[in-house]
Amino acid sequence: MRKFNYGEISFKLRVKNWFLVDGFWLMLNNNRQPNQQILDTKNFMKKTITLILIFCCIFANAQEKKEKGKMAYSGFSGGMLLHLGYVQSKNFTFSNGQTMQLKGLVFGLGGQARVHFGKYFRIGGEGYFSEHKYKNGSYARIGWGGVLADCAFQIGKFAPFVGGTFGGGSQQNLTNFSEPKNDYILDETSYRKYGFMCVVPFVGVEYGLSKRIHLVFKADYMFNVSNRQADFITGPRFYLGFTFCR
Repeated sequence: MRKFNYGEISFKLRVKNWFLVDGFWLMLNNNRQPNQQILDTKNFMKKTITLILIFCCIFANAQEKKEKGKMAYSGFSGGMLLHLGYVQSKNFTFSNGQTMQLKGLVFGLGGQARVHFGKYFRIGGEGYFSEHKYKNGSYARIGWGGVLADCAFQIGKFAPFVGGTFGGGSQQNLTNFSEPKNDYILDETSYRKYGFMCVVPFVGVEYGLSKRIHLVFKADYMFNVSNRQADFITGPRFYLGFTFCR
């Protein structure tokens, strides 16, 4: 006879109500201001992504308990990845009245390390540096890192995975209003730097070139959850690199 866990049922009901209320709220409030609709949609997307990650980890944990009874240390992996993506900011205005929006390619590199538990679950950390260049030698740079957790599912030589990172970083934005010249004349420049906390959901796949070396492809999207400035750049990024396992 199946035993029911009251705590589990209560959790499922809370999650269901949380998801449905937000969904109906978006459908029933089409007459709200456009900016508020965008904010509500982003909040809804964040909660949806969070739910997906939670259920993936719950599934992996349930499978692990079913097969082994507990989650034990099963290995370690780490490596370096290059990334390329497309980012954009909101419109923002400088004190001289000039309005700008950052938009274009971003590139960078970084690395990650994970400790493996059982057959599916992995936890560790990662950190990256991204740069977007624009006119007159201007740039927007983001350095960030955090704690990651994901679930990987082995299918032959392939291991698709889904997870997320919670952490923080900072953005620097240097804007040159004219092309700098090799002289002693002062140039008009704006420089900003600020910190933020972020949530970064990701999906990807590893391919086993050998037992010790894996080729990694990953895609992610950064959500600034604490200090979203108008010139903050974000968008999809795509990673390619190698990870070494033991």
